[in-house]
Amino acid sequence: MPIIIKNTNYNGEVLARIFTLAVMGCQIVEKGLIAVIPNVDKKLSIPRLRTGKMLQKNKEMPKLTDAKGNFEYSENELNPEEFMAFTTFNPNTLYNIWRPFQPKGDLVFTELPPSAQNALLDALSRQVKFELGLHYINGVFGKTDDELFNGILYRIKNDKDVIRISSSETKMIKRLYALRAAIPETIKEHPNLRILMSPSDFDDYDTELTIREHKNSDETKINEKSFKGIKIETLVGWPSGLLIATLCAPDESSNLFAGVHLPDDENVIQIDKYMPAGELYFFKMKMKADTNIAFGEEVVVLDTRESPEFAPSISLSLESKTFDAAGGSQEITVTATSDYKIGAVPAGFSVEESDGKFTVTAAANTGETDVTGTITVSLSNNPSVKKVLSLTTSHQEVIPEG
Repeated sequence: MPIIIKNTNYNGEVLARIFTLAVMGCQIVEKGLIAVIPNVDKKLSIPRLRTGKMLQKNKEMPKLTDAKGNFEYSENELNPEEFMAFTTFNPNTLYNIWRPFQPKGDLVFTELPPSAQNALLDALSRQVKFELGLHYINGVFGKTDDELFNGILYRIKNDKDVIRISSSETKMIKRLYALRAAIPETIKEHPNLRILMSPSDFDDYDTELTIREHKNSDETKINEKSFKGIKIETLVGWPSGLLIATLCAPDESSNLFAGVHLPDDENVIQIDKYMPAGELYFFKMKMKADTNIAFGEEVVVLDTRESPEFAPSISLSLESKTFDAAGGSQEITVTATSDYKIGAVPAGFSVEESDGKFTVTAAANTGETDVTGTITVSLSNNPSVKKVLSLTTSHQEVIPEG
């Protein structure tokens, strides 16, 4: 794809390299952990397809009702947001401090030579690369210059299918055991499975491996970045205390995706005078980007920070309800970080489920004692996180005659 720079004789070949670094050269991309889809102008569904169980006993004349399994296409989308890098620079400041790149020409018609453009654009690309890497991970779309597009952690946080676990362990090895235990069997031995963590967390893990009794490593070397055969990847800007296991690859077999786009080839990068009569030059780089995950159930998160953002939780609008002897109904609202399931319903009560709510109905109590029971509501992918609803239907008090 050609990149045209207006009003400069800058080498387009080198510029293409700089564009690649700036738009797609951040660390999460360089390490092959995310699939980057180019030329995404508007919404694009993430290309992930999975199926259910299909095998069954042979039937001579199968009917429609005999069909098993289905094709499920990921409905998560990439919708790139537009943003830019823009800065100004006065070439005259180079006269006394940067001799190899001094501007040329008369004072009134000073020009920025290609060699200076090369150096300045290279510095600009390194800064943009660093900032983009942080946005790919921690980005949140909003109104300020620090809220350009939604990053991977934002997408994970807002996906209810994500497997969230908790652990009180302080050692990295034990935390990794807890993380590994929660990985679904379907991906536990997948070659693309990776554990993502911060460099400081890996330093702690490396130290623990080195000082273990009878298994000391060479203190002059870094231990292998893996745990029980699962490769560990460290990312600059990744929050310390946050461990995530998921499928990572530079192609469509990944669970992490990014979409980028060039809105206008002729204006991707512009270098020109800010005003014809002025001395300032401007540098402008336009781009679009967005990230998302394909399947939340293929992401396992362990957040051990003091104020965890990914801790599994569930709450009920009521945790106890007493009905009178005539019975009645009560709607309960469930707030959960992932899908939940309702446990066994005690005798004398019934439950009707709806989206994010369920209604408990108590039958009339004609007996001489209260009817009691409990209903447990727990996270589907983490049953240890639960809430208990206590129920009571009062008995009819008998007023003695006379």
